[in-house]
Amino acid sequence: MNNVKLLDGMFKQSQDKGKEYLLYLDLDRLIAPCYEAAGQKPKKLRYGGWEAKEIAGHSIGHWLSAASSMYAVTGDIELKNRLEYAIDELSFVQSFDSSGYVSGFSRDCFDQVFSGEFHVEHFSLGGSWVPWYSIHKIYAGLIDTYTLTGNEKALQVVVKLADWAKNGLANLNDDLFQKMLICEHGGMNEAMADLYRITGNNDYLELAKRFCHKAILDPLSKGIDDLEGKHANTQIPKVIGAAKLYNLTGDIYYRNIAEFFWNKVVQDRSYVIGGNSINEHFGPEHSEKLGKTTTETCNTYNMLKLTELIYQWEHRTEYIDFYEKALYNHILASQDPDSGMKTYFVSTEPGHFKVYCTPDNSFWCCTGTGMENPARYTRNIYYQEGDQLYVNLFISSQIELQNKKVILKQETSFPTGECTKLTFIQANGIKMDLHIRIPYWLVGEMEVTVNGKPVKPQIANNYLVITRQWQTGDIVEIRLPMNLHLYISMDDPQKQAIMYGPIVLAGALGTENFPETDIVADHQALNNFELIEVPVLVTNKKDVNKWVNRIDSKLVFETESVGQPRSLKLKLIPFYELHHQRYTVYWKIMSDKEYQLYLEKKRKEQESLNKLTADVVSPNEQQPEIDHCIQSRNSFSGYLNVVHRGWRDARGEEGFFSYQMKIDPERSNFLAVKYFGNDNNIFIDGIEYERNFDILVDDIVIANQKLKNNQPSEGLFDVFYEIPKSLTQGKQKVTVKFKSYEETIAGGVYEVKIIVGDMTN
Repeated sequence: MNNVKLLDGMFKQSQDKGKEYLLYLDLDRLIAPCYEAAGQKPKKLRYGGWEAKEIAGHSIGHWLSAASSMYAVTGDIELKNRLEYAIDELSFVQSFDSSGYVSGFSRDCFDQVFSGEFHVEHFSLGGSWVPWYSIHKIYAGLIDTYTLTGNEKALQVVVKLADWAKNGLANLNDDLFQKMLICEHGGMNEAMADLYRITGNNDYLELAKRFCHKAILDPLSKGIDDLEGKHANTQIPKVIGAAKLYNLTGDIYYRNIAEFFWNKVVQDRSYVIGGNSINEHFGPEHSEKLGKTTTETCNTYNMLKLTELIYQWEHRTEYIDFYEKALYNHILASQDPDSGMKTYFVSTEPGHFKVYCTPDNSFWCCTGTGMENPARYTRNIYYQEGDQLYVNLFISSQIELQNKKVILKQETSFPTGECTKLTFIQANGIKMDLHIRIPYWLVGEMEVTVNGKPVKPQIANNYLVITRQWQTGDIVEIRLPMNLHLYISMDDPQKQAIMYGPIVLAGALGTENFPETDIVADHQALNNFELIEVPVLVTNKKDVNKWVNRIDSKLVFETESVGQPRSLKLKLIPFYELHHQRYTVYWKIMSDKEYQLYLEKKRKEQESLNKLTADVVSPNEQQPEIDHCIQSRNSFSGYLNVVHRGWRDARGEEGFFSYQMKIDPERSNFLAVKYFGNDNNIFIDGIEYERNFDILVDDIVIANQKLKNNQPSEGLFDVFYEIPKSLTQGKQKVTVKFKSYEETIAGGVYEVKIIVGDMTN
């Protein structure tokens, strides 16, 4: 990637803004948790947000990866100096632990794991929040710093850290190791595979294989799709590691995993912008359920990494078609061009808006990958294999090949313009095959000239191929005809998006009733912010080019008066340019007849306006449960494919789980709990457990609930419980607890919601 430079345009601007944030961050504050974990006084106070929690230290790892990549593509000497300082500091902190451990949190949780006696859940290991996930970012950052800048001390630190892990994990047999992997562990198999590639130490290769989570990867290797309900970004790094193991070992097991997984996620579980997941989890196949917490940005960062690896095996343009879609419509769109701040989720809820991190008090996982994204824009614009050069993306850039014997410059205004120009700044008669991707969105034939003369290139594997001895000054000009087209969602033919070539056009809906700021410390703080009404697009014209018109050279479009009600004309702009206002990506598009039927249905289903959701928790989902301060004992969670939802219960004497939830002390508050209609008594170790439990608010019992086939074969159902006003007066939050007793089970509970207002309607 360091042989490609961006020249100008929106990716260069975004890269520059991303570099600003890397230079803004205070390394002493990022490394402070590492000092504290080693029992030393830090030079400065640590940052806030996630860096003030158990996951601390992941951000310095992300920063190392981001700064190393940014240095590789820009040559910024200040970044290199700061990288050397950061590595010196981490080496110094590591010197306080003879085992080689260095991280942003105490190693106590790992010591417990290494003993073989440990408790594990999906997001907790040894009593700590995803410790392998967190420390993996430091592994990756150290490896990237060595690989991209040549910093030998970074390699020394990461080798010591790897040996600490190797020595401790040697105490675990295979069953205990796989048990440990139940908890999210990031890309630890990838990190160990990378270390083996660098050092040739076979111990790291074996550890990479041990870090492969068989419960997830074995079904994928056999073509079994068991992804529904799984935490999405827990799984993607596991598959990236498998892809790298295929490169190292040639074992087809790993390749089968990567290719099958890619197809199931990209083809069956991705949204129009290229992102995936809702509430951080994979949904059922062919579902594009809209919501405020969809398309976690980390997921797309990782899917692009996986796509890059798979493309190397087989140069199929569908891989780059996806890469392009996700790069423009999600990754580029996820950074605020003004502040440089990053998104966690990208909402697909019509009428909502993007929410960005703060510079000092967020440090979400997507803040970390968001640091890395702007330095990765140069990747996969080109791909070289011997004397074959592939032009995959149409981005203003320059590439140097064969020890600078060939310098090729690409100049383009794409996607606002339809042309790109390739100029051989230096060539000197070198023979090379130039492959130019034929994208899926092309309208008509791609037109190509060489030095002003039309040519008819060969077509191979969906690339135009030009073979010649290239001379300095040769110019290849390419026309890429585009037009408007509709994207139809997988789960509803009336739920559609409007695209121009590969670019998703969003409805720019303004700032009506907009929050004071959309840059916030808590990424879910605005989830329940009031929405606005989004028009339905009603037209009998099938061709979108007949009712949407381009009105500006910068891809600004306007519809005819099709927005109903009120026959509105609506403004459409590229989603990557839409910030700090409300929007919709998906529209309801229908004919006049369909619209009348829709209005009738809407009237019947419209909820009473005096009801308002104050708070909601989705059990079995990491972030909602952590954000609501989950406490539990003898509690279990899982996912029920029948209803496409996660659940949680508590079992036996002293079993419970609880959440802190927002209420409105000035209004009536109701607890709405979702249960499964077929839940009944179950046998555990030969003892029959009855689903009979108490529901408490601030330790006061407000209800007893029994579940015994309450609504057979009807899926989920809601039960509403009034919360006495004596328990809400003067409070902003209450603790809702579900409590089991001897030989009873509390739950399963599939959703917990606080509703305020009048429940008589």
